[in-house]
Amino acid sequence: MTKMKRAAALALSACMVASMVTGCGDSGSASNDTEATTAAAVEDTAADDTAADDTAADDTADDTASDTAADDTAAAGDGETINVWAFTDEVPNMIEKFKETHPDFKYNINPTIIATTDGAYQPALDQALAAGGADAPDLYCAESAFVLKYTQGDMSSFACPYDDLGIDTQAEIDAAKIAQYSVDIGTNGEGKVVGLGYQATGGAFIYRRSIAKDAFGTDDPAEVASIIGSGTQNWDKFWEAAETLKGKGYGIVSGDGDMWHAIENSSDQGWVVDGKLTIDQKREEFLDVSKKLKDNGYHNDTQDWQDAWFADMKGEGEKGIFGFFGPAWLINYTLAPNCGGEAVGEGTYGDWACCAPPVGFFWGGTWLMANKDSEKKEAVGQIIEWITLDCTESGLQYMWANGTLNGEGGTKDCVASATVMDMSDGTLDFLGGQNMFDVFGEANAYANGKNLTQYDETINGYWRDQVRQYSAGEKDRDAAIADFKQQVADNLAVTVE
Repeated sequence: MTKMKRAAALALSACMVASMVTGCGDSGSASNDTEATTAAAVEDTAADDTAADDTAADDTADDTASDTAADDTAAAGDGETINVWAFTDEVPNMIEKFKETHPDFKYNINPTIIATTDGAYQPALDQALAAGGADAPDLYCAESAFVLKYTQGDMSSFACPYDDLGIDTQAEIDAAKIAQYSVDIGTNGEGKVVGLGYQATGGAFIYRRSIAKDAFGTDDPAEVASIIGSGTQNWDKFWEAAETLKGKGYGIVSGDGDMWHAIENSSDQGWVVDGKLTIDQKREEFLDVSKKLKDNGYHNDTQDWQDAWFADMKGEGEKGIFGFFGPAWLINYTLAPNCGGEAVGEGTYGDWACCAPPVGFFWGGTWLMANKDSEKKEAVGQIIEWITLDCTESGLQYMWANGTLNGEGGTKDCVASATVMDMSDGTLDFLGGQNMFDVFGEANAYANGKNLTQYDETINGYWRDQVRQYSAGEKDRDAAIADFKQQVADNLAVTVE
């Protein structure tokens, strides 16, 4: 990929990086040579790759020959199409930016975007990968809820190692300081990295400053971190804080789901170990956590992604809610749009801060993979490298972190590269001027990527439903566990004892 980097550098030196207001559903303008379809059917015409084998008489001539080779390789693909599969338009829009900043990259991009709603994305992607041919995905995306299926599970045989895409994978991971949890998730059974993300989704505790001052006499993140037991790997001080908040008329979280993600991803084992259903002790204890929250009135008993949950973000719930557990995307794309304002003093905008949680966890993220059968591996590798590993100011990571993808003033976000976050400004008015990178950079290092399975999306749904029935008094503990096991046995190819 050295040739391609030289060509990219030449192109980028003539381009101005511009920014976008990033968002999970944000749509960019597609270039004229992009074909967007829901079910793509494109005939591939393979073009011969060009290479420069010039023999130089002196150093100047040698440099000229190298530059010519890079230009020729970068220009390859004119008229050819790269099929991209994703569940939102976020990655396709990033690729459009890549094309804009790499004018010698002549491939057409054909995005197929299928929402994960009702489980539609995975079956369609699986069928397209298995069918192969001209319509098969060359580059495809998977989110944390099901990514292990494509990196280590049933569909992992289609994922191409990054090394085979022309990427010096380990060296670039080290240089970018990619969080280990993200690397672990994207590593296949042979120890090869086949997927990486562009976001960092390590979680923090995101709390209301005004409530902290009223209940604890301070809103300072370092002091609040101590009050809730940040880094203690237990919930003892958190429960003490919940009782203090209750005495002031507040809930510590909106619903039990706010604690579930921290508990789920801090557990020692995943749901399936050696083909057998396993209920990790920490996950089983979520039964007690949920019941404790409800019995003691420590929350508003909401369900995440429902109206009452969003109401608590703007301070309009049954009682004021102190905080939410989540990564930076929860701030940008959930809390901010639902806080009831767009500037300090409106709704709860500016009344927030974040600190390290009691236990390390992550929530969400998107991993990029290449099809091992793609005939455009080098070109796909250029895109993936620019999105996930490029640490320069002209790479996606820097633009994403600083909100400059489509010009100044866009949404800042935590990125996979700690190197990039170290050279970026993560201060947000929404957080009262706090630099969120100081907190989330540390959070990413504590996250665990070795407790996931390819069944998590389904099993989590079964478990959370049973837990809510138990905490509501609709069934006892033993019945909730037994019914959960039966659901898994009836619906998944997993041994249940």
